[in-house]
Amino acid sequence: DSELASEITLQPLKRYELDAAIIFSDILVVPHALGQKVVFEKDKTPHIDNFNINQLLDTKEKEFISKLSPIYKTIKLTRKLLHSNKSLIGFVGAPWTLIIYLLNLKDKEKIKSDTVLKEKKNIDLILNKINDFLKIHILHQKEAGADIIQIFDTWAGLINPSNLNEYCFQPNLDLVNFCKKNKIASICFPKGIKNRYYDFVNVVKPDGISIDSQIDPFWASEKLKNVSIQGGMNPELLLMEDSIVLDEVEKYLDSFKDNAYIFNLGHGILPKTNPEIIKKIVN
Repeated sequence: DSELASEITLQPLKRYELDAAIIFSDILVVPHALGQKVVFEKDKTPHIDNFNINQLLDTKEKEFISKLSPIYKTIKLTRKLLHSNKSLIGFVGAPWTLIIYLLNLKDKEKIKSDTVLKEKKNIDLILNKINDFLKIHILHQKEAGADIIQIFDTWAGLINPSNLNEYCFQPNLDLVNFCKKNKIASICFPKGIKNRYYDFVNVVKPDGISIDSQIDPFWASEKLKNVSIQGGMNPELLLMEDSIVLDEVEKYLDSFKDNAYIFNLGHGILPKTNPEIIKKIVN
């Protein structure tokens, strides 16, 4: 529902003095558009029912764009309603993170065992196909009015360190280079890779890097150069006393006083969070 999605996108900006809106969508719209059955159930993790690799590999560009057209309509509508000095962020899930859902690989032991190696031929096939379609989705979001694309590699932390280059760095690099070629700003979020953030930034060279709450902000300010840094603060802290929360905010602002920095959380806001503390943080 493009109208409702646009309304939800704009709600935080009606309440707080924020710099940007992020489009209300989901990373799993891409598997959906690639012919997979995506299931959302209350109080459960979203999942793919009966992954069909042939359906994915046979998907045509026209069919893919058609299924995602409500998102582009949402972006167009939101851009019209959004003040001209506010940025509008579109996004995609990185290939590895989408593969985690497609192959139901969220069990760490499953990934560390031979399962991924046994699936390697399929993983390479799927990864290349997904990247091709992610580029189409990125371009259509830009044409609809998104200023920035954020690339969420939410499950990058599950990759064996020896496979990070193959499954995380290179697929993200491919997307970032595509963004640069098409003059689209990009922010990457390789969540959970710890000090390998340093290697990620040096290899991928995105315009912005989102850090998760495991990353020490002082370390990030020293090590992550030639890139804008976003995020970091642990969303769980927002459930604590106001003074603790605001001290942590100051810590992040102080850590990055000499860097290009966008204050944000290290992951999504928790449902139990009191909206009043957000107001205090923003102020």
